Amino acid sequence: MSDTDLGTLDASALAALYASGKASPLETTRAALERIDRFNGAVNAYTYVDTEGAEVSARASTRRWHQGAPLSPIDGVPVSLKDLTEVAGMPAREGSRLTPATKREHDSPPVRMLREAGAILLGKTNTPEFGWKAVTDNLVYGTTYNPWDTRLTPGGSSGGAAVAAALNMGVLHQGGDSGGSIRIPAAFTGVFGFKPSFGWTPQWPPSKEPSLSHIGPLTRNVRDAVHMMNVIGRYDFRDPYAIRGQPDDWGSHLANDLDGLRIAYSPDLGYAKVDDQVARRVRQAAETLQSLGAVVEEVHPGFVSPIETFQTVWFTASLELWLQCSECERELLDPGLVANAKRAEALSAVDFFRALNDRALLTERLEHFNQKYHLLMTPTVPLEPFAADHEVPPGSDMQDWEEWAPFSYPFNLSQQPAASVPCGFTDSGLPVGFQLAGGKFDDVRVLHACHAYLEACPPRFPTMPNPTSTS
Repeated sequence: MSDTDLGTLDASALAALYASGKASPLETTRAALERIDRFNGAVNAYTYVDTEGAEVSARASTRRWHQGAPLSPIDGVPVSLKDLTEVAGMPAREGSRLTPATKREHDSPPVRMLREAGAILLGKTNTPEFGWKAVTDNLVYGTTYNPWDTRLTPGGSSGGAAVAAALNMGVLHQGGDSGGSIRIPAAFTGVFGFKPSFGWTPQWPPSKEPSLSHIGPLTRNVRDAVHMMNVIGRYDFRDPYAIRGQPDDWGSHLANDLDGLRIAYSPDLGYAKVDDQVARRVRQAAETLQSLGAVVEEVHPGFVSPIETFQTVWFTASLELWLQCSECERELLDPGLVANAKRAEALSAVDFFRALNDRALLTERLEHFNQKYHLLMTPTVPLEPFAADHEVPPGSDMQDWEEWAPFSYPFNLSQQPAASVPCGFTDSGLPVGFQLAGGKFDDVRVLHACHAYLEACPPRFPTMPNPTSTS
């Protein structure tokens, strides 16, 4: 078996090969590192690669499999971590010139859990500064590019993780999502991205706005996401927002039929403008879900755009960061992040209190809606990927990323589980994704529906950066 073959397999296939002795974690790790070496120069997904550490871990995993004593089903599976996540022995610049390049001393909870499961930690993936926007570029590591067309953005803020998943530079990829940062790049790159219910995947140190942030996987299929959630979806006392009660099994026995599932399909949430090709692909996906046994009804959940609510909370977090900085440090921040902070200066305590109240009302509305419908289906993003190095599509009249990503942040405000599922391509060959969101802690049902769809409509991935280029 060639390294290239190993470099394209998922976690389940790798575990079967390890158990049979037909392949080893060391071979798989070297295949993943080779793919990083081959592809990363074109897409800039990884900011740091720990070749030596990965090989040491892979040798230890290989010995465990030879002894018939793997630590978990993902023992020996290559994993990447978002650069907002602390990993002992690796830097965590968080895309910022304010952070040191020194290696961190501690593992965050998901990293500790992955190590204990025997996963092979390959390195860190790119993010905008402190994850503040839904595209991926920063003043430390530069821009991450979409593998389908490297002139375009992969979205963000987990853009590096999504690109690594699309090109299989590793198998399991950890992202973070405070306003769509897993789901947006998943849609723009054609992979699966899952934001679990808030508090079920612990974080430490906390994010810049911890009540919005969810840790979750970006993978090529749902089973791989389940493998990752079975490890990182566990309580950790260091996260003050952590919640107990996670599923013992996040979905290893997923079914392919959706009989009895009630899905509300909202093509625009009643207020968003959606590109015609995106709308058609998502509608076709709704029809597929119906053919799999779900009852799909076109209906809006009945709330107005919460963009002002979200921005009040989000910009205030930027202001708090800016206020903590010295005058010299402020000069080093991303100008867009500083602009958000300055907009928050005009907000009052009452404005913030009202935003929190509006957030509670939105959550109440969505939870009430989920009493009739198990899942809510929308596009993940309403447009195709646009030019890299821009926060908004060039030539648009938009100012903020939240304007072109209206489907994602409502479910950070509500803290409900939501996923982006690849559902085809536009005529220009760019990926489209649809979103499925569920009631709080109904994560397994979300994963089940996503799995059934992808089993019926297997996704296609790029074989290399710019796979359709004729130049």
